This record gives sequence, structure tokens and C-alpha cells, in this order.
Amino acid sequence: MIKSYHEIRLPYDQRRDLLWKTLCDAYFQPLIPEQACVLELGAGYCHFINHVRCARRIALDLWEGMPQHAAPGVETIVGSATDLSRIPERSVDFAFASNLFEHMDQDDFARTLDQLRDKLTPGGTLNLLQPNYRFAYREYFDDFSHRTVYTDRSLSDFLACHGFRVIHCAPRFLPLTVKSALPVSPFLIRLYLRLPFKPLGKQMLVRAVAA
Repeated sequence: MIKSYHEIRLPYDQRRDLLWKTLCDAYFQPLIPEQACVLELGAGYCHFINHVRCARRIALDLWEGMPQHAAPGVETIVGSATDLSRIPERSVDFAFASNLFEHMDQDDFARTLDQLRDKLTPGGTLNLLQPNYRFAYREYFDDFSHRTVYTDRSLSDFLACHGFRVIHCAPRFLPLTVKSALPVSPFLIRLYLRLPFKPLGKQMLVRAVAA
């Protein structure tokens, strides 16, 4: 029997849902206007999009199991991030992707960015969270589906080359994984976000607008 990527590498973990609920409440929600449309690319278990409060929420993922994890009110699209034809132009205020583009080659990433520019509203933001190879090089290819290497510097440059202007870059935003002996605690997560130096921070956050 052939097992899926989600079974082998990314099984459902309740701790991840708690992490994302806290991240949304403590960090991302203040960046999202009440009447915004939020699009999550590579939504997976919908940990991010389920906890966002806004007027419209859209989750997109290739995985056919994604819709069953979406909360009521979340619109779901099963498909590739390289095909955003079902998203109206100038409709997305906040586009988000976590741990997605390291799984794609650069041509597909560029294809996604080319479409996203037309989907964002004026002033709408693209928000990317993913491993920073500069700090996670030892573990980066432990995930067999990682295809492309990015650091905070190369990702920022790639965005600039494809019509985006970086407005914020945090090279060390989060630890790489919840799979550790440390407890996943809302208090500790909020404390970590406030630290000026992020110990074990191996995931970067890059925010950009269409140039």
C-alpha cells in the first residue's frame, strides 16, 4: 500500500492547530482588516485560514483531503497554486502561504506570483512563511519533497524580480517544527514572538506588496 505525504511527513497534530490559533490571534489578525478577503495557498489542514476572522476566507490546496478540514464559512478550492483562475481579480487583501514554495520549482513559483499580482487589491499583501535555508540547512532535505532552496535574502530578491516589493522580512520568525520536547503553549508562543532574538528560529516570514 502506497502512503501519502500527509501520512508519512505531515500527519494531523493537534499541537499544530493550537500553534496556529495563537499565531493568528497574537500576530496575523492585527494585519488583516475586518472586511478583508484572505486567501491561503497550500492550506493543508487549514490551521491558518480556520482561525482568521475576516469577511471572506478562501483555502486552496492540491490535496483532495483539504476541504474536510475547513471550518464552516471557508471556501475551498482543490487545485494548484499555479492556477488561480477561480480567484477574482483585485479581490484578495491578504494572501498567505506557509511551507509551500520550497516544494515547487522556481518556474511554478514565478507562475503563481505572476497571477497573484492581479488578484491582490491595491495595498494587498503577500505573506510567506517557510524554512530559511541559511539556518535550517541541516534539516532542509529531511523532507523528501523539498525541491528549491530559499534564504531570507534569496526569497526577497526572487519576489523583487517578479513584481513585488518586500515590506517586512524576519529571517528568524519561528522554530522549524512543533515536533520537539518543548510544550506548545499559547503563553510561550506569545512570549517567543516578543523576543528580540529568536533562539531556534529557522523559519522566515517575508511580507510583500505588488510593486
